[in-house]
Amino acid sequence: MIHPSRMAYVEAATDEQQERRGGLDLANVPLEHDYDIPLTASGIAPEKASELLAQLARKKIAATVSVPKEDAKVREKLRELGEPITLFGEHPPDRKARLRDLLAGVILAERAAAAAGGEDVAMDDAAGRGSATDEDSEEEEDDEDVPEEFYTPGGPDLLRARIAIAEYSLPRTRRQVALQRAEAKIPLRTHVKFRDRIKGRLRDFEVQASQPIGDRNISMVRIAPSGTLVAAGNFGGSLGLYRVPDLEQAQVLRGHTSKISGLSWYPGATLPEAGVSADAVNLASGGAEGLIQLWSLNQDTPLATLAGHEQRVCRVEFHPSGMYLASASEDATWRLWDVRRAGESGSGSGSGTSDGSDGANGAELLRQEGHSRGVYAVSFNSDGSLIASAGLDSIGRIWDLRSGRTVMILDGPLDGHIKPIYGLDWSADGHRLLTASADGWVKCWDVRKVQRTGGIGAHTSTVSDVRWFKGLDDGLLGTPPGVDESTGVQRPKASGSFFVSSGFDQKIQIFSADDWAPVQTLNGHTGPVSSVDVSRDGAWIVSGGHDKTVKLWGRDDGLNLYA
Repeated sequence: MIHPSRMAYVEAATDEQQERRGGLDLANVPLEHDYDIPLTASGIAPEKASELLAQLARKKIAATVSVPKEDAKVREKLRELGEPITLFGEHPPDRKARLRDLLAGVILAERAAAAAGGEDVAMDDAAGRGSATDEDSEEEEDDEDVPEEFYTPGGPDLLRARIAIAEYSLPRTRRQVALQRAEAKIPLRTHVKFRDRIKGRLRDFEVQASQPIGDRNISMVRIAPSGTLVAAGNFGGSLGLYRVPDLEQAQVLRGHTSKISGLSWYPGATLPEAGVSADAVNLASGGAEGLIQLWSLNQDTPLATLAGHEQRVCRVEFHPSGMYLASASEDATWRLWDVRRAGESGSGSGSGTSDGSDGANGAELLRQEGHSRGVYAVSFNSDGSLIASAGLDSIGRIWDLRSGRTVMILDGPLDGHIKPIYGLDWSADGHRLLTASADGWVKCWDVRKVQRTGGIGAHTSTVSDVRWFKGLDDGLLGTPPGVDESTGVQRPKASGSFFVSSGFDQKIQIFSADDWAPVQTLNGHTGPVSSVDVSRDGAWIVSGGHDKTVKLWGRDDGLNLYA
């Protein structure tokens, strides 16, 4: 572009001046009409060039094709196209790329057919079978980008269960609040002195017993409420009970054919004062075959089997009342079961499922969605009013069992986990929750504040399990410590004063609650530690790992925290 002040000089320039400057008038530019562009590059045959161009066009189209994100939906689409759903050595990303390439081929073929017929075909029509995948995938992506809550009417069994849970939890909540008000009057100096004594006891923990179990990795361990038995399962489906403190085998339980991924003791099981019969349900287990087994202590076969999950059952946990059982699964749901109706075949109680359909088992009350990927952990709070769920989508949710609504989402740009959550456990106070993740962090969330209140980089790799100490002096689960006669103030309680975690860094960590200070590191496993638990009297910590052993940790004098 020429500035107006220079325009006069340009217009006044003569042809002779332009020629002298070496310029060329646009009208005098020579034109060439007899030109030829070779169809092939040097050394490339026309057929090869066409093939390369076709591949380039196919790649361009493949880059614009949307495919389902879930591997199960990718397999379904491959089946619709008449292709093998999986090839030897093929992984999910490879399978997704193969589907994208196939859909690109379909689009190219139909465009070529339309061009041969002289028709002008729209993009969506040319996509043919691929267009449905594109639309479905776009809808899925839109749904994932903008989460939307929905509610489905439940059946009468679920309504009765919610009422029963409310009637059970409300008096316990009132009692818990009264105890916490009394604890708030305890001087801080008394708390600090009491916690220091507990830390001193925990620092003396060493391995007291180690028992190899089977020829597969240990997947889950849980210690009985009495502290006299340990339930342990492995990757091969073997499940057994072992005596404390020598870890000698007491019983073998036969019923699972694949990995034991969830264990939970019935509330009060093995406690004489609880009145739970050895012939009744004492233990629940979940397996990778998708089944939940209920066990007594007097037979080696299940009392009942709960079926309904479409994929692996990752965790199971009894409600504090003992009437219900929750299970988490890789089918992206958690379910609520009526233990009293276990073993009944489809009686219609499944009408309380999230999609309104009948459950596969008469004991199923609720099938709850809400996670985009597999649900790995579930946990009830101490009064039984809330349940937390978390899993492979790195997000946790807290649900009100009395209404079915979401109370809190455990996530945030700065607060949430960045990798899958594998462990959940509530504090004895009923309003704080710990989450353990593959990102190496254990984080604490407070329902009352609706925010994260603490976090620890507990392990250098995946945190596989976390358990908050719930002691004998808990106000709801045991006997409160009482009032100090000299001061007239309630004594501090040990329950909730610390928690333990296990990790793939081969370590078990003990942390003090509230100040989140490390207390003790237990070393002894030669492989990743997959599970950990602590007894109610604080005398024992049990762990299991990929070294195929179950280990029992405690003090050499065998004293518990209350001695």
